[in-house]
Amino acid sequence: MREGQRRVLVVEDELTIAESIAARLRAEGYEVDLAHDGPSAVDKAVQVQPDLIVLDLMLPGFDGLEVCRRVQAHRPVPVLMLTARDDETDLLVGLAVGADDYMTKPFSIRELAARVHALLRRVDRSQRPGSTIVLGDLEIDPVERRVRRAGEPAHLTPTEFELLAHLASKPRAVVPRERLLSEIWGWTDPAATRTVDSHIKALRRKLGADLIRTVHGVGYALEVPK
Repeated sequence: MREGQRRVLVVEDELTIAESIAARLRAEGYEVDLAHDGPSAVDKAVQVQPDLIVLDLMLPGFDGLEVCRRVQAHRPVPVLMLTARDDETDLLVGLAVGADDYMTKPFSIRELAARVHALLRRVDRSQRPGSTIVLGDLEIDPVERRVRRAGEPAHLTPTEFELLAHLASKPRAVVPRERLLSEIWGWTDPAATRTVDSHIKALRRKLGADLIRTVHGVGYALEVPK
């Protein structure tokens, strides 16, 4: 692997899909490893320490949710989850166990490569040092990437952290969903704003329903907690 080259682990039991994803990502300059079931995916993630995982939800052995739990417990890593069903329960559970983004099959390989690139770019951006944000009982430390509310730590995915920090940088200001999608995810597709909604739900579950206000038809605002 060349110095500075990013490594992606593709976990997909359908070999044709796995090879198609791998070929595209290699053409984009990534080093790619493959796994085709749950147990081997966890072993491979520990072995190669990927910068990002493309992870199918339905796998032999155990499913992608369990893979995500085990991998994230060992070492935090960005995860792009693939699902054959556009089921909100699956998506929310995926976000809860550490997935940062998701795509529903069938999908464009070109779009998947763009999502991988955007996710890695977002992680790089979120790692830049900044000042600690304190709003009432909410504390966001961008250097250590820690979030606490009322002194209690909250375990956020990289995308959840970036979204929270973005809203917290403009407390009480309403940020349109399309702008969040563009600035956090790097997308401009208005039809994809459900991604924002799913991550907002995950943040509310982890930090309290009172923290982020919905402005129907517009977007979201972070309320300053007491």
